[in-house]
Parts: sequence; C-alpha cells; structure tokens
Amino acid sequence: MALDQLIGAGMLFVATAVFVYYTTWTFVLPFVDEPHPLYAFFPAREWAINIPVMLLLLAITVVGTFIGTVMINSAEKERQKQAAKKTQ
Repeated sequence: MALDQLIGAGMLFVATAVFVYYTTWTFVLPFVDEPHPLYAFFPAREWAINIPVMLLLLAITVVGTFIGTVMINSAEKERQKQAAKKTQ
C-alpha cells in the first residue's frame, strides 16, 4: 500500500469516526436517560452546537485571510508592472 493510500485511508477512518461520534451525540443521546453510562463519553449538549460554529468561523476567517492576501499580492504585482511600463 502506497503512502498516499495509507494517508487517505487514515483520513477516511478519522472522518467516519467523527461522523459516528457526532451523530450519536446529537441524534441518539437526547433519547437516552441522564443516568445512563453513555453520557460519560460525551460533553454537554451545548457543545454540539458551539464546536461546529467555532470551526465554521475559523474556516471562514482562514479562507477570507487567504483571499485577502492573494488580492493584495495581485494588486502589488499589477502596480509593479504599471511602474515598469512607465519607466520604459
């Protein structure tokens, strides 16, 4: 098995585990009684909303920063091209 296939299989395993955990946390746990031992494996239900919202805000910030950086660099290169044309 090649390294890229191994990494892909690992990523698929992690994504599946996170999906099963979150699905159990949000869809199954509300129907289980409070004293059940299953509650020991999950944080409070408020975090089922807070964590995805924080991850979404982080992703939007990273993407926005990347796009802003690319736009600034593109504008700077365009200014340098215009300045080079004027000096010729």
